[in-house]
Order: sequence, then structure tokens, then C-alpha cells
Amino acid sequence: MPGRRWWQAMLVAVLVAALPACARSTPEQQLRDTVASLQAAVEAREAGALRPLLADDFVGPDGLDRDGAVGLARITFLRHRQVGASIVGPLRVQMQTGHAQVAFDAALTGGSGQLLPDAMRVYSVQTGWRLVDGDWQLTSATWTPRL
Repeated sequence: MPGRRWWQAMLVAVLVAALPACARSTPEQQLRDTVASLQAAVEAREAGALRPLLADDFVGPDGLDRDGAVGLARITFLRHRQVGASIVGPLRVQMQTGHAQVAFDAALTGGSGQLLPDAMRVYSVQTGWRLVDGDWQLTSATWTPRL
């Protein structure tokens, strides 16, 4: 089962990466694709895949920077053999020229590979994005537990 989830996450990542090549998409669609790439990287437990999605000046809660965010992901991936990241409901996107905010609710799970996860939490997430050389980069993120 863990192998199957990994392949599913990788398939999503490949499809998301291939989408921009299929047709020219709007900046909002490119941003939505980037958010999906971020989700796929978390589910694939690929901390290194997160780094290019984060701006050099990324800032998170309590002064969390880009390196700290990647480190936090690594620690989480070491702690849990399986990680799930599901966006609950629609993305709420507000576009400006070269910048955007995306808000959503996310359910995060972690476990040892058993049928049910060992940990689950739902968060309200607020993110800020900047368009850099045609790619969206995450500039800020905050998350608040919902349950």
C-alpha cells in the first residue's frame, strides 16, 4: 500500500509538471498547478522538492525561513512513514499583478503505514505568492489548527 501511494503522488506530480507544456495557461491556473505540486511533494515525502517552490525570502510562523521550512518537512517525513496532505474545499485565490494570496483548509495526516493514520489535524492555511521569471514562488505561509 505505501508503494501505491508513492506512485500515485508521483503520477500527480508528473501530470502537474506536464500541464503547462500542453497549453498556455493563465497565471491563476499556473498558480493552482504550483499549489498542486506543493501538495504532491508533501505526499511524496520529498523535502528537496519543496525548496524550489519557496522564495529565498520565504517567511512562516515564528520567523520560519526557507531552510527552516525544508527542515521541518524533513523532520516530519522522518517521524511519519506515510504523510497525507489533502486540500479540503476549494482554493480561495486572490490575484494581483505578479502577486497572489491563496487560502484553503488542509487535512494533514501522518502514520506508520497502518490502515488508520497515527496523527491527523485540519488547518486553515493562508499563503502569499510571487511570480518570478514565470514561476510562482511561495513567499509566506501561516496555518492555524481548526480542530
